[in-house]
Amino acid sequence: MDGDDIARIAYLSLLGAAIGGWFLMQNRGQLGKMAQQAAVWALIFVGVVAAVGLWSDIRDDVMPRQSVISENVIEIPRGPDGHYSIRAEVNGVPLDFVVDTGASQIVLSRQDAERVGIDPDGLVYSGSAQTANGIVGTAPVSLDRLAVGPIEDRNVRAYVNEGELFGSLLGMGYLNRFERIEIEGDRLILTR
Repeated sequence: MDGDDIARIAYLSLLGAAIGGWFLMQNRGQLGKMAQQAAVWALIFVGVVAAVGLWSDIRDDVMPRQSVISENVIEIPRGPDGHYSIRAEVNGVPLDFVVDTGASQIVLSRQDAERVGIDPDGLVYSGSAQTANGIVGTAPVSLDRLAVGPIEDRNVRAYVNEGELFGSLLGMGYLNRFERIEIEGDRLILTR
């Protein structure tokens, strides 16, 4: 530190002390309430710092992720919402899918399609799908690469949903590529 830095620190310290002194004098009748509010803010700050510091330890409990058991077996835990969610890499971009045995195909939301390099506005929505929200248009697309852990497929047929979709779906068109699909306790196990 040179002389200018020391002068700046001294100036800011004096300015902070003057403002703090003025604030204390203005609120001297409410010092107890002010100390209580300061303690609450300090606890909030400590809580946020603790949550950020512990996030890597509690992340798997809050948002469980799939694990690769072997080269051909993937185990997916049931999420807090009761659904099985899986992270797959589509055209090199990681996407979160809900495993949906009620969906006949892989369905991408417009946002996810855009993320993997597909222009949803340039597609022809010639198909349709019956959803819980009614009939929506669908556009067929081909995904260059779809990988779940070490399991990789090329030139995978999928559809982009024209309507609002809360996320992308991994339907039976993809699940049928597995030799075995089983639910054991709160785990979905996919074996190829």
